[in-house]
Amino acid sequence: LEPLAVGQDSDLLAIRALRLFRVLRALRIFRTFEMFEKLRVLLSTVAASFLALFWSMCLISIIMLASALTVCQLVAAYIEMRTLEYTTVEWLHKHYGTAGRSLWTMFEITFSGGWPQFVSPLVDDLSLLFAFFFAIYVSGVVFAMTRIVTALFLKETLAAAANDAEMVIREKTKEKKAFADKLLDVFVAADTSG
Repeated sequence: LEPLAVGQDSDLLAIRALRLFRVLRALRIFRTFEMFEKLRVLLSTVAASFLALFWSMCLISIIMLASALTVCQLVAAYIEMRTLEYTTVEWLHKHYGTAGRSLWTMFEITFSGGWPQFVSPLVDDLSLLFAFFFAIYVSGVVFAMTRIVTALFLKETLAAAANDAEMVIREKTKEKKAFADKLLDVFVAADTSG
């Protein structure tokens, strides 16, 4: 064996790529094992629903961004009035003071389930109108849109599982074998000559 020279890094990378390719080829054998069938169906449905995930996240992100910018602008107007306590202003700036912080807070409201801790100070210290804004946001985005996205993924998963060709072929093969076994049993029972 020769030690690697300075210019042989690309050769080593090619060898590693070939090795990875061989490992992936070897993993194809798992497709033939029946106990890995559910895992294969799960992976194929995740791959099939990736486009739906992408567009769902784009839509939710746009709505979160629009809501974050709206709340950021509304809160900035209250901060500029200078009638609030210092701790309240500090909390408002921490959560809604910039577009990025407001977007992060809207992300937490949307996906963490802890939206009351981010909304209550706005309603208690600033205005009751924030309650109406967040009631519409929580019911429309957090509740309705996430349920619709979940239903979309369920539909995609069921469609991908139903169209899985290998699973259909295995089921048909099992049905044919069971029918052939039953037919053989009938012929054996009907055979009188032995």
